[in-house]
Amino acid sequence: MTEYGRGPGSEPWHPEDPLYGDGGWGGQEAQAAQSPYGGQPQHHPEQQQYGDWGTGGQPGYDHEQQQYVQGQQQYDGHSPQQYNGQGGQGYHNQGGQQYDQNGQPYDGGGWNPGQQYQPQQQVPYSGDPNDPYGGQAAAYGGQQADYYGTPDAYPPPEPPSRRGAEPEPQRTDWDPGPDQGEHAFFAGGDDDEDDTGDDTGDDPQDGRRGKGGKGSKGKGKSKGKSKGKGEGEKKRRSGCACLVVSLVLTSVIGGAGYFGYQFYQSRFGSAPDYAGDGTGEQVTVVIPKGAFGSVIGQRLKAAGVVRSVDAFVTAQSQNSDGDKIQAGSYLLKKQMSAESAVSLMLDPKSQNKLVVREGQRNVTVYAAIDKQLGLSKGSTADVAKKKYNSLGLPDWANDDSDIKDPLEGFLYPATYPADKDMKPEAVLKQMVSQAKEKYAEYDVEAKAEGLGLDDPLQVVTVASLVQAEGITHDDFKKMASVVYNRLKTTNNVTNQKLEFDSTYNYLKGQSKIDISVDEIRNFDDPYNTYFYKGLPPGPIGNPGDDALKAALKPDDGAWIFFISIDGKKTDFTKTLADHEKLVQKFNERRNKD
Repeated sequence: MTEYGRGPGSEPWHPEDPLYGDGGWGGQEAQAAQSPYGGQPQHHPEQQQYGDWGTGGQPGYDHEQQQYVQGQQQYDGHSPQQYNGQGGQGYHNQGGQQYDQNGQPYDGGGWNPGQQYQPQQQVPYSGDPNDPYGGQAAAYGGQQADYYGTPDAYPPPEPPSRRGAEPEPQRTDWDPGPDQGEHAFFAGGDDDEDDTGDDTGDDPQDGRRGKGGKGSKGKGKSKGKSKGKGEGEKKRRSGCACLVVSLVLTSVIGGAGYFGYQFYQSRFGSAPDYAGDGTGEQVTVVIPKGAFGSVIGQRLKAAGVVRSVDAFVTAQSQNSDGDKIQAGSYLLKKQMSAESAVSLMLDPKSQNKLVVREGQRNVTVYAAIDKQLGLSKGSTADVAKKKYNSLGLPDWANDDSDIKDPLEGFLYPATYPADKDMKPEAVLKQMVSQAKEKYAEYDVEAKAEGLGLDDPLQVVTVASLVQAEGITHDDFKKMASVVYNRLKTTNNVTNQKLEFDSTYNYLKGQSKIDISVDEIRNFDDPYNTYFYKGLPPGPIGNPGDDALKAALKPDDGAWIFFISIDGKKTDFTKTLADHEKLVQKFNERRNKD
């Protein structure tokens, strides 16, 4: 127990308490400079207390404290703070009027400067008999307001003799305390500590010994009984915590390893690839015109042929003929190595494609499409006849009502993808689109007039005649000159008739060389150039690049006649006499055979 006047005394309570700093009990008023009355010394935590009599002063009077008050509390030159023995404060102004602590005139119990200080008798205190302060509140007059009676006030501190052990902080589910909620795995506690439950009441927080300890002993036994359950719970939680930590570490390490592997593969590793020549399952892959290696690789990967685009691009670059892969439809196998896929695409046998050759007529192309798509004979020809207007022909096509096939000359010679999943319309559209592109490239519309022709369609018609009558590409320019020379009004040899066997064979759907003069000259048909002057109504086949170039830029020779004696070479002449000599050689050669 604290000895008054020698120990530190009571502790201050909360700073927000309106009575914070009050050293008294039971409503004692806080003073700026306090003087203990009634023989009970005041206790201030921040100041040294004196339990015996002050030197040369009144009993219990603290000269040092009073000196402090006199040095600090001066009000506009007024006298220092005065005491009347009742606990009130008096202020002496120049007019001699005294005021209480609320600023009101004070009319009793005070003293003036000329009056000698006389302590008044204490009023007996009839309060709580257990009050250790012996009625100190009465020494202050008992007139103080009870600041502890308001709802917002903090409770007064208890005397030291009544102070018990501070209560343990209440636990909640979310704050179980260090020995309940904090797991031994993180707290570092010893789960194996021996707890016999023999609590003798020596807990410093309880502040009890002896008989009080017996009650605590029962509590300890209760703890001992629940030890097994508690230890099991701790071990279970410890295992869960370890599992969670392990999973997190595994995820982090696994993720870092995956991204590290991906980074290494993208920088230094080889591209993913299949091995071998593939499975037995076949797929058709269509490669568009002008596709680069990366585009081809993307299509192959999407079809399941190769495993990665990079693998295909690498294999194509390593093959000396890799850049020769053309547009078309390819029949390949699934899960092939990139190297095998490149090799197979360079093999003509793998190309699931349709080839339109130079000079082929449409009827031949239609039959090839039917075969490629697995359609019945005549299916594509029927589609072409009914839907030619929807296949993308240029607006200058089909000018003549006598044209037998509006698509003739517009199925441009090239290689086209065509597999059984495609429709005839789709294949025909590709061919027409290619023809439009080529004719636009050669600018046939602008050059038709300069050649003395009526429209671009006649340019294509001339090219088809050159393609049909010429044997080699070296013949094309001279053959184009023959066409233009015979169309001239100055031609008095054939009288502007072309007299080409190829036009007659076209309308007949045949390819004969020996045609009787009577038959060919007397057959009335717009395509019979032996019967009609000028060009036929439309093309008689699908000319290629060289024939088209020759039609646009013919030889400037005055060639009128031509004949092939051996079927390998074409001889051109400018006069009828020279031509007749060549005809005689031709007949002699044929008679020998």
